[in-house]
Amino acid sequence: MPELPEVETMVRGIRPYVAGRRLARVRLCRTVCKPILLTPKFATLSRRITGRVVTAVRRLGKRIIFDFDDASALAIEPRMTGLVLLTDWPDPDHLRLQFDFEGDLEHNSVWFWDRRGLGTVRLFGPGELEQQLGSNRLGIDALAFSPENWQACCQRTKRAVKVVLLDQKAVAGIGNLYASEILHLAAIDPHRPADSLSLKEIARLHQSTLSVLEDAVRYEGSTLGDGTYRNALNKAGGYQNVHRVYQKHGTPCLRCKRGIIERTVQAQRATFFCPRCQK
Repeated sequence: MPELPEVETMVRGIRPYVAGRRLARVRLCRTVCKPILLTPKFATLSRRITGRVVTAVRRLGKRIIFDFDDASALAIEPRMTGLVLLTDWPDPDHLRLQFDFEGDLEHNSVWFWDRRGLGTVRLFGPGELEQQLGSNRLGIDALAFSPENWQACCQRTKRAVKVVLLDQKAVAGIGNLYASEILHLAAIDPHRPADSLSLKEIARLHQSTLSVLEDAVRYEGSTLGDGTYRNALNKAGGYQNVHRVYQKHGTPCLRCKRGIIERTVQAQRATFFCPRCQK
């Protein structure tokens, strides 16, 4: 489930305890669960990053990036059920990796925990991250998208606008939950062909994207009914308490007060919208 706000929250949570520190060791946690994808294999990955200094911790789309002092980069992609934690992991059975750092701060270890084993951890050599996940492979980050970017993105496709928002090659970081929330705030029908949006609607889409994502980061993401997502300190997010449409089908629209939120399926993902104010 982690999308841009959740991953950004994890990055901000661990950054003070990781950036500028030397990695003392990496441990592959024992588990009988489905293994995560590690590239390269653990022994090689551990050898290449142990002893290296993490120069920066940042987000790239839905990935957490550790930049090292030799210009290599480790990309952690949580996907559906992955968490990057400083403490209090939900259970030991789904721990995947433990990163231990030199020095003595309040938190000296970071864990990657993944219930379903869908996450990936990949080490990129110098220059490889930009080559494989740069602007030619991954869209501009949703928080950096300008109205002109939105106009160019929408004008070149007849796909439904909701489907475009989910395309990481078009715009990076937006997932299913926030796509529904963004389009509702912008009063745009998620089924509309992207190239049919007017300049005024594109301006609303731009503002709504910033508003929803920035608010969600401020609330530290959304923890849904399954309780999977937690921040770096294993605390629940709060944005689920202000969702406008996501998983609200059958309830009155908070925007127009007269429509009833409906649920449909697009690109094999659930879409929630108000048929009255998102005409």
